[in-house]
Amino acid sequence: MAKPVERIMVYIDGTEESIVAAQYAIVLAKTLDAELYALYIINIKALEELLRAKIFLKEEEYEYERDLREDAKRYLRHVEELGSRKSVDVKKISLEGSVYTELLNAVKEYGIDLLVLKELSHVRSRREEFYDESERAMRAVPCSVLIVKDEERVWELYESI
Repeated sequence: MAKPVERIMVYIDGTEESIVAAQYAIVLAKTLDAELYALYIINIKALEELLRAKIFLKEEEYEYERDLREDAKRYLRHVEELGSRKSVDVKKISLEGSVYTELLNAVKEYGIDLLVLKELSHVRSRREEFYDESERAMRAVPCSVLIVKDEERVWELYESI
């Protein structure tokens, strides 16, 4: 019988909730003996919007981009360390572009069976709902999606393996 889940991807966006999702993905990968990919997307689209809105000067763009790349490395390293503590190999992927497009493409490219995402934020308006790119991607990916909730239970599960 084929395994129901062979490749898991967790999307990391630099929030505490996405780290909790990573811990749960590590638990699943260990329990299911599945490959685990951690994906961080540097949202270049958001940077371009900040420039257009004149929130950043062109000169500040390079510094901000560099900071975003460093954030990606730092968060992916952290997830890799979390996996290492539990003897789970985490394949790190850092991409640049639109969250929606890159997430969708990565799921297809790596043949992902299960996408793990942080708990969705409370939507305060239809506009917010439309602009949440990870939520839009969740609806479009060709694999199953798991939304991680209950940080305390996730911590207990992570510590138990």
